[in-house]
Amino acid sequence: MTSGTGSADGSKADETDGDTRKARDTAVSERRFRFLVAGYAVSSYGTFLNMVALNLFVYETTGRALAMGLFMAVRLASGFVAGLVVGGLLARFSAKSIMLWANVGQGAVMLVLILAPDGMLTGALMAVSVVIGACGTLFMVALRSSIPEMVGEDRRAWANSLSITGRSLAMVAGFASAGVVVSLVGYTAAFLVDMATFVACAVTVALLPIAGGKGAGGSAPEGSERSERSGDSGAGKDASAAKSGRRRRPVAFLALAAAPGMGLMVALRGVDAFGSSSHNAALPIYSTSLDASNPAVFVSAFWCVWALGNIGAQQVIQRYAQRTGRSVGALGFGYGTVVMSAAFIAAFAGFPLAVTAVIALIAGAADGLTEVAYTSHLQTLPATLRGHAFGLSATFENLGFGVGMILVAAALDRFSPLAVVGWSHGAAIVVAVVFLLRVAGVRRAERTGLRKEEAVEGRPDRGDRDGAEVSRG
Repeated sequence: MTSGTGSADGSKADETDGDTRKARDTAVSERRFRFLVAGYAVSSYGTFLNMVALNLFVYETTGRALAMGLFMAVRLASGFVAGLVVGGLLARFSAKSIMLWANVGQGAVMLVLILAPDGMLTGALMAVSVVIGACGTLFMVALRSSIPEMVGEDRRAWANSLSITGRSLAMVAGFASAGVVVSLVGYTAAFLVDMATFVACAVTVALLPIAGGKGAGGSAPEGSERSERSGDSGAGKDASAAKSGRRRRPVAFLALAAAPGMGLMVALRGVDAFGSSSHNAALPIYSTSLDASNPAVFVSAFWCVWALGNIGAQQVIQRYAQRTGRSVGALGFGYGTVVMSAAFIAAFAGFPLAVTAVIALIAGAADGLTEVAYTSHLQTLPATLRGHAFGLSATFENLGFGVGMILVAAALDRFSPLAVVGWSHGAAIVVAVVFLLRVAGVRRAERTGLRKEEAVEGRPDRGDRDGAEVSRG
């Protein structure tokens, strides 16, 4: 009896120590991730600052609006190409090294622009557009695909929400301060500030132990869960088959086939980016129609309110994830896309400014919801496929936004902003409804499969189900 009691007490003590150690390791990984998000927010501020400052500088240097369009096109094309190759890079290199060199590259190219003589400014600007576009995509994909290794599967919704909050705050600060920085201290100082933000993020990445990459072969923080520990055997076989030559399809497309509706989800993301190009291009025109003497006021106010809605949604999502341990899931992405697209259409309908402010708030909140839901859902893929899926997603997003900017710019010459935004975001609503019907059908099939399993319990040769599932958030 005494021996048994001692053994039981020892077991309880070991369990308590294990729980304490796991809680401590989780706290450490979350603290490290907060530092990483802080560095990411700083570099995001630089990204949004140079988005304004560089466009103004290109126009002032060349005197042609076409040059601004070419600059943006090169930037998007670079992001498109980077999305195609980043999955392969993550299979060979660590996520930390990719994030580090992405920031070093952006800081270095800004220094080249600062030091470039007048005769080489055009070439330096093209180099900036290529490097900024490619490195921005590389950093984003490396970060998002590695979050489950950094903080654990059960904390990915919290981590996604935190990173999106940091980016939204940086966007507001970058857009709001760009005009002031350029007008007060000039382009050179603005580019120096921009370079410093990338250096700060690179230093943050260099100092932190960051898991992920190398086919997710890197070690995760102690106590964190790894997505490949369970439920990944089927996808792992797909990846192995691809490597051995039995499957000739690219690994990225294997990732999209790993779960029902994943390909449609990524396609919806691309259509959503197409819709986003419409309101980005139409906002200055609509703002000019409201106040021709000072059109920047409405645009700035709209994006500030949008960001407040986005940040507010992140706070709600973080608390929901912390309380329930669940993510918002695929349905949240579909419904959020419908609400967001409808809100952007309504923003151009000519409502009073107070009503438009509420609409912008709703659009921002829905945008925040879709961002977290989408990212969290792609992170349910096996680590061997996750980087490829995020890379392909980035490619679709850049393609949708780039094609959208071309078509929307042409359409705005003939049609009103409301009409252009209406059909662009209307397309996203249609695809979102198809996606929601697809998810609902998969879940009905899963419930039917469960009932069949219960009916034929004890007969493993019957009632089999497809192992791929849609996230149940």
